[in-house]
Amino acid sequence: MAEIVNLKRVRKTKARSAKAKTAEANRIKHGTAKAVRDLAKARAEKDASDIDQHRLDSDTPNRPKQK
Repeated sequence: MAEIVNLKRVRKTKARSAKAKTAEANRIKHGTAKAVRDLAKARAEKDASDIDQHRLDSDTPNRPKQK
């Protein structure tokens, strides 16, 4: 005797897998999420700012030149 199959459930499962494939293709096509890009940009700007704040410049007018 054959196994009873719920056709409604099979159609829904097939539709979900098709949507998942489309979503995966779109993620590859369009790259990273905007939130991830913005976070990476903010971190890079903060790192650059931190490095600039710790830089020792001898040509700064408020500081005496180092020997």
